[in-house]
Amino acid sequence: MDAGREMLAQAQEDTLDPADWGALAALAHKIVDNGFAHMATLRERPAWRDLPGELAEIFSGPPPRAPQPLSEVLETVGETVMSYPMGNSHPRFWAWYMGAGNMTGALADFIAAVQASNLGGGKHAAALVDQQVVDWLRQMVGFPDTASGTLVSGGSIANLIGLTVARNLKAGIDIRELGIGAVPRPLRFYGSDQLHSCHRKAVETLGLGNRALRRIPSDASWRIDISALREAIAEDRAAGFRPACIIASAGSVNTGSIDDLNALADLAAEEALWFHVDGCIGALIAIAPGHRELVDGLSRADSLALDPHKWLHAPFDVGCCLVRNAAAHRGAFSTFAEYLATSERGLASGAWLYELGLQTSRGFRALKVWMALKEHGVDKFGRLIDQNIDMAHYLTRLVETEPTLSLTAPTVINIVCFRFDPGGLGEPALKALNTEIMLRLQESGIAVLTDTTLRGNHSLRAAICNHRTRYNDLNLVVGEIVRIGKELTA
Repeated sequence: MDAGREMLAQAQEDTLDPADWGALAALAHKIVDNGFAHMATLRERPAWRDLPGELAEIFSGPPPRAPQPLSEVLETVGETVMSYPMGNSHPRFWAWYMGAGNMTGALADFIAAVQASNLGGGKHAAALVDQQVVDWLRQMVGFPDTASGTLVSGGSIANLIGLTVARNLKAGIDIRELGIGAVPRPLRFYGSDQLHSCHRKAVETLGLGNRALRRIPSDASWRIDISALREAIAEDRAAGFRPACIIASAGSVNTGSIDDLNALADLAAEEALWFHVDGCIGALIAIAPGHRELVDGLSRADSLALDPHKWLHAPFDVGCCLVRNAAAHRGAFSTFAEYLATSERGLASGAWLYELGLQTSRGFRALKVWMALKEHGVDKFGRLIDQNIDMAHYLTRLVETEPTLSLTAPTVINIVCFRFDPGGLGEPALKALNTEIMLRLQESGIAVLTDTTLRGNHSLRAAICNHRTRYNDLNLVVGEIVRIGKELTA
């Protein structure tokens, strides 16, 4: 570049920083004020409402080429994004299985974004926060201090991490070097017919194929049938397969059922299998004083997936995988690259956290968990878990005492499956009726429930994982379900 062009380039230097930091700060204060107002008035707004077509059109245009004042951008965000949320922060949102967020976590995400650290590793404070959060979670569920762990986006990846370690350790070869095609005997993984769908994706991603995941029938309590599991393992050995891993559910997605963790740990030890627990729904019951016995045996797992964005109510997203055998965990993902070599001094003298998972670039997910735990303490989160479980059993009693409602599964933790059933209707009609009740609840903004089908019985499903829910909310929704159901069948 000649001197003239260099001078011109310097004169035209640009940046994303504002020309007026004070003006941006004023906008930022307005964002915070609006955010607090949004959260403070949740109960006054619908639990969900549909985004009108004309507003949805905003999100179908081409990318902008020219700048727009940030104040106008924020106005659009307020009219669309903030006015039509998914709704999982609302006290009467009980769909699927969602945490409800918290304001400290939201502020933490802002702070983390301002710092903009990459948590792939290195010697800096954010990396130490990440490691401490993993260690806190390890202690909360009773894993040994020699275990390792990593923060990830959520349960799907947390389960994939644990099952990857299981596959590599049980393959009988150096699978990272030789590949899945060199495995001498096809591997088999086992879980109940209530497993989350992410496990199918995991075994497919691992190159094992869907058939490698044997779904064992669940019993009347929706827990894996231990006798049937034992028979399946013996059958596979005789057929030339290599049983590798048992996947237990500590809170199944359909009903919240919890497998007999101690019995499965015993069987895994007897058969020399890896014992993985999907605890994304229920692992943190370990900190709940009134119900922790429900997950007895959790700490015996070889690997465990859990989700702080559920019962710790961290804003989405943050999950965690813990692995008892730290060497096996690191061995499944560690690589050497000269551009990421460790040094004795400087930034690269810290731990390389990317060696415990799939991502080299990692966001600062830990801060929202760290700050909320520091503010409230583990004991409070444990009490809130107890509160949600108690509320689910209260809802169960309301269903049991209402003649037009019936349970479709036992209530174990905080998931209640039930339906409106006035009598005299066949299953197709009941499904249509209850689906319409569910949709009317959603579209009216009264409450958000979802549905599932349990052994042929269509069911409404309320997963109460919300620190804002109150008992009166449960009274309200039962009354509305009965009212709508009677209107539809009149």
